[in-house]
Amino acid sequence: MNEIVIMALIATLGTWFVTALGAATVAFFKAPNPKLLNLMLGFAAGVMIAASFWSLLQPAIEQAEASSEIPAYLTATIGFLCGAIFMWGSDKIVSYTRSRANSTQGKPNERLNRIIMLILSITLHNIPEGLAVGVAFGSLQNSSYSTESLMGAITIAVGIGLQNFPEGAAVSIPLRREGYSRKKSFFLGQASGLVEPIAGVVGALLVAYIESILPFALSFAAGAMILVAVHELIPECQKNQDTQPYFATMGIVLGFAVMMWLDVMLG
Repeated sequence: MNEIVIMALIATLGTWFVTALGAATVAFFKAPNPKLLNLMLGFAAGVMIAASFWSLLQPAIEQAEASSEIPAYLTATIGFLCGAIFMWGSDKIVSYTRSRANSTQGKPNERLNRIIMLILSITLHNIPEGLAVGVAFGSLQNSSYSTESLMGAITIAVGIGLQNFPEGAAVSIPLRREGYSRKKSFFLGQASGLVEPIAGVVGALLVAYIESILPFALSFAAGAMILVAVHELIPECQKNQDTQPYFATMGIVLGFAVMMWLDVMLG
């Protein structure tokens, strides 16, 4: 069992490392270019929308159909709505808290609210992905370390790791767009993936219990990501686009296409 936990930890540290590599792309911006950053902000939104289905909702539905006594459509719908409501409630709480703290200074800092929601949504998305890797390796204890089962667990880890590259950029680049330094943008971008090793170890240790709630957790994360992408990222990237109205929109399309390509290619 200890070997399985260590394997899950190593695998999820690898997925976090790829997240850090994606976040490191922010280093290529020597100075903030509003037009380019709007394009990349749209790219981040496209990545999040595609990941919500192919990385989260589709696996949630498949796992619920295979193992859950509750209808898969009900699990996915309830989880999705709970995730969206959670992010909406979090935004309201953050806005209310900051408005009370800044009541003597005027309007609350909307920029900080967007940043908090972005980081929170990506972090929530990484938790069920880490659990999925942990469950895959934890299941090896029931298969006597067969080569097929081991390769299946490794494939899941590699697939999630490759998907994490654009997701790391989806955090760091919007932070740069909001005026943060490259160093701080990278730090916060890679930090969003640190929950995966923790979740991976938990998934390996509690494989029998985590596997039953994983479909709901995946759907929950999808709802959170969709709300942030539609409510925050897309409106923000479309600002100041009078001269080139489709520039940021093509970023959304490109981000969606890249994430879809990765997910479908990796199965």
